[in-house]
This record gives sequence, C-alpha cells and structure tokens, in this order.
Amino acid sequence: MHVGRSRANGILTGNTPRSNVILSMPMIFDDNARAEMLCYLVVGELVAMARTGDWLRTDHLVELSRIWMHANGAQSEWQERIGIARIDAEFAPDVLATIDLRTEKTLASLFTDGWRLDYRVPVVCEIHDRCAARLRRM
Repeated sequence: MHVGRSRANGILTGNTPRSNVILSMPMIFDDNARAEMLCYLVVGELVAMARTGDWLRTDHLVELSRIWMHANGAQSEWQERIGIARIDAEFAPDVLATIDLRTEKTLASLFTDGWRLDYRVPVVCEIHDRCAARLRRM
C-alpha cells in the first residue's frame, strides 16, 4: 500500500490496487509552521499589551492560536499548541523589552489587511527569526 500526504489538507491517502482509503490524520507541524504560529502569538500578545496594558488571557491565547491554524490550513495536536502557547507567555515580554512595539499604530503596521502578519516588514522577520531560534532551543 502506498501512503502519501496531501499538505493542502493534511489528509493521508492510501492507494491500494483495489481501493482508495482516506485516513484523517492531523498534519504534523514543521519547524517553520511552529515559528510562524509563535510569531503570530507573540505579536498578538504585544497588541493586547498595547491596547489593554495586560497580556492575553489563556482563553484568548487559545482562540488566537485557532485563528492562526484556520487561516493557514494547519492542524496540530492540542498538546503541541499548548507547548507553543507556553513559550509565547514566557517569550513575549522579552520581545517587548527589546523591540519598541508599544503602540497600536506601530503594531498595526506589522499586519496586512485581514490581520495577517506582513513578512515584508523587517521587524516581523526579526520577531520570526527570534521565535525560530527560541524553538530550536527546546
């Protein structure tokens, strides 16, 4: 039996001479997807801090991770998302302390329309690179 992965929808397909079998299985995050999600969560934390003076509550962090997953067609196990959220909670204050992103106006410039991060903006790339480096230390 040949098993192949469709990255577009995260579904495994199995081809046998007699039938096609579709097995539903979450797509495993690669390192870049983890870094992108962490970057999105960190910037979300910075937006919350600029707007409210507080970090995101756990339920808002969970919702933000779901928004990112849906927007990017990604799937992961909940344990993996929790691990990334834990890193975010520790890492976002470090980013805020070293990159001056304290106003809504400066943070709004990090997004394209539809609240997607704009990777053409150098500071977004810097945050992403720092997130990737942080994940490599796990």
